[in-house]
Amino acid sequence: MKFATVSKSLVLGAALLFASGAFAATKGSLQLNNPVTVNGTTLKPGEYKLQWEGAGPDVELSIMQGKNVLTKVPAHVVELQTPAANDAAVTQKNASGPNSLAGVRFQGKKLALDITGSGGGMQAGGSGQ
Repeated sequence: MKFATVSKSLVLGAALLFASGAFAATKGSLQLNNPVTVNGTTLKPGEYKLQWEGAGPDVELSIMQGKNVLTKVPAHVVELQTPAANDAAVTQKNASGPNSLAGVRFQGKKLALDITGSGGGMQAGGSGQ
C-alpha cells in the first residue's frame, strides 16, 4: 500500500512539473527599435509583452503593452537547431511603410515564433530589431 501511494505521488509530481514547464514557455518579451506592422497594427519602438496560447505548433499570439492587448495574430512555434544568441524581432521588408514583424526569437531558447506561417525565415536568420 505504501508503494502505491509513493508511486502515485511521483507520477502526480512529474505531471505537474512537465505541465508547469509547458506553460512557462507561453510568455516572452519583445523590444522594438523601429516601427513594425503586425496584422495591420503599427507597433512603435518600445517594449512589448508576448503571450501565446494553443495546443500545438499553431498558436494565437497576443502582443501587449502593459495589460492592453494591441493585436492578436496566428503564429507557429518553431524549434531552432541551436539556441538563439539574443532576443530578436525578425522583420520582413515592405515596399512602403514600416517593415512587418515576421517572427520572434528568444535568447538562449531553441523556441521561436514564426508569424508568416512558413517557418523558413526563422532558420535563415532574419534581421534583429
